[in-house]
Amino acid sequence: MDELLRIDPEFESKIPPLTEEEYQLLEENILQDGVVLNPLIVWNGCIVDGHNRFRIIQAHPEIKYTVFEKEFPDRYAAIAWICCNQLGRRNLTPQQKKYLIGQRYEAEKLANCFRGNQYALVGKSASGQNDPKQKSERTSECIAREINTSESYVRRAERYAKGVDAAEEIEPGIKEELLSGSIKPTDTAVAAIAKANPDDRPALVEQLRQSKLMSDKAPVSVEQQASTEIEPSSITDDEAQPEPEESELPTRPMTEIQKILAISSGMETAEELADESTMFYELEDAVSTMIRRCLRCFESYPGLLNKKSYRRKVLKIFKEAIQFINKIEQEEPT
Repeated sequence: MDELLRIDPEFESKIPPLTEEEYQLLEENILQDGVVLNPLIVWNGCIVDGHNRFRIIQAHPEIKYTVFEKEFPDRYAAIAWICCNQLGRRNLTPQQKKYLIGQRYEAEKLANCFRGNQYALVGKSASGQNDPKQKSERTSECIAREINTSESYVRRAERYAKGVDAAEEIEPGIKEELLSGSIKPTDTAVAAIAKANPDDRPALVEQLRQSKLMSDKAPVSVEQQASTEIEPSSITDDEAQPEPEESELPTRPMTEIQKILAISSGMETAEELADESTMFYELEDAVSTMIRRCLRCFESYPGLLNKKSYRRKVLKIFKEAIQFINKIEQEEPT
């Protein structure tokens, strides 16, 4: 029977791989039972659930198993089901969940478009109910409601997933590093890769690895964090002023980070903006990212705080952030 079954590379690419230990445990359990308890779920001979079990069956032909044939209207619907099914796993990383949500959204949009085009051929598009944009809006709302998140998060997850796939095309293997959390660039940096000109993508993919280089360094202890944190009250006007002989901070050249920001600026349209309640997560992430990056800079380059001339410049930079906070505090809410 297994000769009639096959693994579709695109279907399998949507499924987060098991770790070596997880795969070994699955194989041991199957061999101990002598049978695969859960059926392989297939569509048109292609496995949509049970890829790891199928490989174990191929390695041990004596193992008994069953097959359940599932019906889908098209390939996109099958992919959407795969992603939805995988989201039920308990051992997913946050990155894997985000990727699956994005892939599901994209697949369901394509499935709706495909079926909409079929309806249009028989004259059912006059009322506008087959407008792909309307379909995608209903799809994102449905997914958001189902997984208890915001519609804007679903859209961002789609951009993230496209960025992951674009990065994988440039550098095979980086997808697993991204989704496992081995490297943790910002979602914006990942999404920007799919939006970038193909010639710019290799440099942007390389930029993703900078987060890996930073995270490979020893973690900062609580005591170290406390010793490097700068209290706002410790910044005085005298300290913030650079010495006369010190030159002003040099003008920074265009960096890959700036390219990412330039690309990401066009990702959100007015109708895709989240409401205020969902923006709390964005603000928390922004503050957390800023603190983490600053602490890593201080750990990697202690002279930034230990050397008097550098410390003045650091304090000057932070004073701008403090002024921003003070301005917000002074503004009266409406």
